[in-house]
Amino acid sequence: MSAPVEPRADAESHEKPRPRAILRLLAQKARNAWRALTSMGTALVLLFLLALGAIPGALLPQRNLNAGKVDDYLKAHPVIGPWLDRLQAFNVFSSFWFTAIYVLLFVSLVGCLTPRMIEHARSLRSTPVAAPRNLARLPKHASHQIQAGAAELNALANAITDRLRGWRTAIRHDDGADAAASEVVEVAAEKGYLREFGNIVFHFSLLGLLAAVAVGKLFGYEGNVIVIADSGPGFCSASPAAFDSFRAGNTVDGTSLHPLCIRVDDFVAHYLPSGQATSFAANIAYQSGNDLAANTWRPYRLEVNHPLRLGGDRVYLQGHGYAPTFSVTFPDGQIRTSTVQWRPDNPQTLLSSGVARIDPPAGSYPSPAERRQHQIAIQGLLAPTEQLDGTLLSSRFPALNAPAVAVDIYRGDTGLDTGRPQSLFTLDPRLIEQGRLTKEKRVNLRAGQAVRIDQGPAAGTVIRFVGAVPFVNLQVSHDPGQTWVLVFAITMMGGLLVSLLVRRRRVWVRLTPDAGGAPGTVNVELGGLARTDNSGWGDEFERLTERLLDGLGEAGRAETPPASQRSSQVDVT
Repeated sequence: MSAPVEPRADAESHEKPRPRAILRLLAQKARNAWRALTSMGTALVLLFLLALGAIPGALLPQRNLNAGKVDDYLKAHPVIGPWLDRLQAFNVFSSFWFTAIYVLLFVSLVGCLTPRMIEHARSLRSTPVAAPRNLARLPKHASHQIQAGAAELNALANAITDRLRGWRTAIRHDDGADAAASEVVEVAAEKGYLREFGNIVFHFSLLGLLAAVAVGKLFGYEGNVIVIADSGPGFCSASPAAFDSFRAGNTVDGTSLHPLCIRVDDFVAHYLPSGQATSFAANIAYQSGNDLAANTWRPYRLEVNHPLRLGGDRVYLQGHGYAPTFSVTFPDGQIRTSTVQWRPDNPQTLLSSGVARIDPPAGSYPSPAERRQHQIAIQGLLAPTEQLDGTLLSSRFPALNAPAVAVDIYRGDTGLDTGRPQSLFTLDPRLIEQGRLTKEKRVNLRAGQAVRIDQGPAAGTVIRFVGAVPFVNLQVSHDPGQTWVLVFAITMMGGLLVSLLVRRRRVWVRLTPDAGGAPGTVNVELGGLARTDNSGWGDEFERLTERLLDGLGEAGRAETPPASQRSSQVDVT
C-alpha cells in the first residue's frame, strides 16, 4: 500500500495569493469606476439625465400636488397609467431613480472639481513655467536685436517685467551660476488665472445650487389656502389640515409648522377700461409668535411679488376671485347663509362658476334621513358685472360693479354626509342621475333678489342672492434653501462671465548676447502661446512685442547699476 502523496509546496504558494488577486482586481474595478464617475463628461451626462428626468414631473400630474388629478389620469389611461405609476412617474421628484441621478451628479461634481481646485491652488503658488528650448516652434514667435552689453541682461529683464504689468512674471538664468555671469536670461510671463478660477466657481456654485434645492425639497413645505375678504373667517396655519392644498418636504410631518394667523380685511384691484388688471393688493392683519398669546393683530398690505415674511415663512398673494353669498329661509322660518368661493372661468371678465351646499338647521326635521332629503344645492354662474343676452348671463367687466347669478336650485341629498370627497365647484352628477337631487328652479338673480319655491317638498323655501365678496388665494411657503439658491445662482453667473471674458496667455522672452556678431549686441527672442481662445491672439502678440521692444536698449542702460552694486538674483513677480 503506497504512502499518501503530500501536496507540493509550490501548489500552496499558487493557491494563497488568489484572495489578494481578487482584492486587487476589485480595487482596480472600483478605481476605474470612480475615475469614470468623477469625469466631467459623466457629470454632463448626469446633468442632462436630470433635466430629462424632470420632464415627466412637468407633463404628468404629481400625487403630492393633486392626488385627484392622478386618479383621473389613471382612470382615463387604464393601460399605461399603472405602468407609469410603477415607475413613480407621478412622484418624479421623490422617486428612487430621480434621487439616484441627483446623488450621482452631486458625487460626480465633487470628485471632478476637488482635484481641479487643488491643482489650481498649486498653480497660483507656483511661478510661470520655464521657456521651451526652441521658441521658434511656438505658434507666435518674434526675434530682434538691440544694442546692449552682456552685463545689462538683468536690467533688460527687469525692464521687460516692468512692462508686463498685470502678468505673473519670473526671471530665470540658464544655470545656477551668478546672474552677472549668465549668458542667457529668460523672462516667463503668464496671465488669465482668473479664467480657471471663474470656471471652478461656476461649477462649485452649480454644486451648491443643487445642494440648496435638495435642502429646500427635504425641509420645506408649501400650502395654498383661499381666504374670504371683507373680514371673513381667515385661517391659521396650525396644521396641514388648515390648507386647501399642502405639499410637504420629505422630512416634514406637519407638526412643526410656524404658527401664523391671517385675516383679509379687504381686497383692492384696479383695471383698465379693457378689463386688463393693473394692480392687486390685499389689506390683511396677521398674528405670529407672541401676538397669538396677546391676541394682537398687525396690519400689512400684501401685494403681488411683495410677500409677508415671518419666521422663515413667506406669504404670497397668488390670485383672487369672488364668493357669492346666498341665504336660505326654510319653511319653519330658520335662515342659513353660505359664502363660498366660486372658480373664475374667464380671467378677462372673472365670470365664475361654482356650487353652494346648504344643510337645514338641526332639529328642523324629525330624523337625519328626512333632513338629508331637504338639503339645498345652488349651482350656476356668477357675473361680477352683469350682461344679459336674453336670459343668458355673462360678464362684461371683472370688477364687482353689478353682481348677478344664473343658478339651478336643487333639493335633496347633496352628499355632505357621505364622507366622500367632492368637487368644490360642481355637484356630483351621479346624485342627479340617481334622483337623489331634484332640480326645483332655474333663475337669474341680481344682488338682493330672492326666489320662492312654491311646490313640492321644499315649498315655502326662499333663496336670496345677498351679493358677493372678493376672496384671495394665499400661498404660505417655507424654503430654507431659497436664499442660498439665489446666492449660488449669482456666483454661478459671475463665474461663468469671468471664465468667458478672461483669456489665458503665456509669453517668454529670451535674452542672449550675440556671440558671433558685433560686441554689445543682444538677441531678444519672444514666443507666445494662447492656452485658450486663439481669436485675436495674433494682433495681441504683435502689440505686446512692440510694447516690450520699444526703446528696450535705452531702458536697460538706464536701469543698469554700477558694477560695484550689481548682484545675482532671480526675481519672481
